Amino acid sequence: MDEVEKKQSTDVDLVGDAKVELHDAKLATSKEHNLTVLQGLKPYRKAIGWSVLLSMAVIMEGYDTILIGSYLGFASFNNTFGNQIVDGEPSITASWQSAVTNGAYIGEIIGLQVTGYLVHMYGNKKVMTGATVLMIAFIFLSFFGKTLGVQLAGQILCGIPWGVYQTVTTVYAAEVMPVNLRGYLTSYVNLCWVIGQFIASGVLVGVQGRTDEWGWRIPFGVQWVWPIPIILVCIFCPESPTWLVEHGRNEVAEKAVSRLQSNTAGIDIPMPNETVALLAQTNAMEQELTAGVGYLECFKGTNLRRTEIAVATWTAQQMCGPVLQTYAIYFFEQAGLADSQAFNMTLGLYAIAFVGTVLSWPLINRFGRRTIYLSGMAGIVVSLALVGFISLAGSSSNVSWAIGAFLLIFTFIYDSTVGPLTYVIVPEAPSSRLRHKTVVLARNAYNITCIWTGVLTPYMLNATAWNWGAKTGFFWAGFALLCFIWAWFRLPETKGFTFAEIDLLFKEGVPAREFATHRGELANRTT
Repeated sequence: MDEVEKKQSTDVDLVGDAKVELHDAKLATSKEHNLTVLQGLKPYRKAIGWSVLLSMAVIMEGYDTILIGSYLGFASFNNTFGNQIVDGEPSITASWQSAVTNGAYIGEIIGLQVTGYLVHMYGNKKVMTGATVLMIAFIFLSFFGKTLGVQLAGQILCGIPWGVYQTVTTVYAAEVMPVNLRGYLTSYVNLCWVIGQFIASGVLVGVQGRTDEWGWRIPFGVQWVWPIPIILVCIFCPESPTWLVEHGRNEVAEKAVSRLQSNTAGIDIPMPNETVALLAQTNAMEQELTAGVGYLECFKGTNLRRTEIAVATWTAQQMCGPVLQTYAIYFFEQAGLADSQAFNMTLGLYAIAFVGTVLSWPLINRFGRRTIYLSGMAGIVVSLALVGFISLAGSSSNVSWAIGAFLLIFTFIYDSTVGPLTYVIVPEAPSSRLRHKTVVLARNAYNITCIWTGVLTPYMLNATAWNWGAKTGFFWAGFALLCFIWAWFRLPETKGFTFAEIDLLFKEGVPAREFATHRGELANRTT
């Protein structure tokens, strides 16, 4: 066979391979759309298991976030680190309160930005493993630090691996799940955050009677419980098939898909080769739209709109008032509740947050992302405004309990809607090629927002500063209203679409309020 005949034969083979891939991609799309939630649980139980275990890392972040904020009302912490005297008791100035509580966000910004590059080069598993090893070392600073400066350094350094966890866990959950299960596992990341907060509240209740340094050291030391199990999960879990396909490792990707699935007779799910074909087709489509994979690509063409949605959604999650949960014990004390009552209310608050997140799952199954998000934001506006109005009634036991009750109502609304839905919307908005980097930008916008809310809130609540107390509810109700207005005009409905279909909707510039009307029309146009 001469050279011309060899070339023609190769071209025919390539065309044949492309046709097979296109056929497999269409099959995968059709099977994903026809798969119900209950049908998907058995064949994807391994994927669910790995995602649940990997998301366990977020428990650490939720746990520590509550510690440092709660310590401000802790006698043991103030006895060790207090740098002023208020009413005869040691206390920490508002400036140091803001610095220490925001230190972790500075570290998270660094960790997130680095993660965007490292994951692209090394994958999710290796980056998560390295971050967790560093976490073991960084906890020592918080545990042994005896000055506010060392505590600040400990929070900054611990924030670096937390930044890795924030990105990898959410993206991994989105990429290993079929369409019908994606929302549950990405919202589960929010549940892990709540679990960490609940555990921290329980630990704090156990040591609240201590006035020595072990009252704050023991809760810090509990953080060493998580790293070793997380490292083992990172070593043995399969890599994201999406990452493998993007790096041209399709055969390895098929093996990874096989490890994420279970053979279940009678349930028609995409075969590993079909799933990889759909991922390859999605990657090829996105390569036509996106030349590179750097951060600048997130601001070009249709990606700019997708980045805006991810960034604004995660920023809104913090701008609608959840910072009051971080300072719950301090807030309840400033509202007039006794220390023991403040601790009990805080424990109840995180129990309600847990229940609310679990109840978000049937909502995710029944309603669209946009519907739940808008309804939740509207409820948040009302509940926070009521906290502010009640505070105008003056100081009394009844007023304090009423304020506490409406803060619990706010928590339930937030953690059954906006809180978990953010983790669903953000990884669905970007293209697959830019998902990690877009999530990094969105989470960093969230962290920057956390810094300024964390700086302002101690001044709002601190009796030696602005002393707003529960009137702070008015401030956050106003911002929640602005978030609602943005979501009404800009937040699209992504429920029930494959990533390839979402790509096409953005490519065609479909308005946010019209996404849902295109459901069921795109299967043959995306492959």
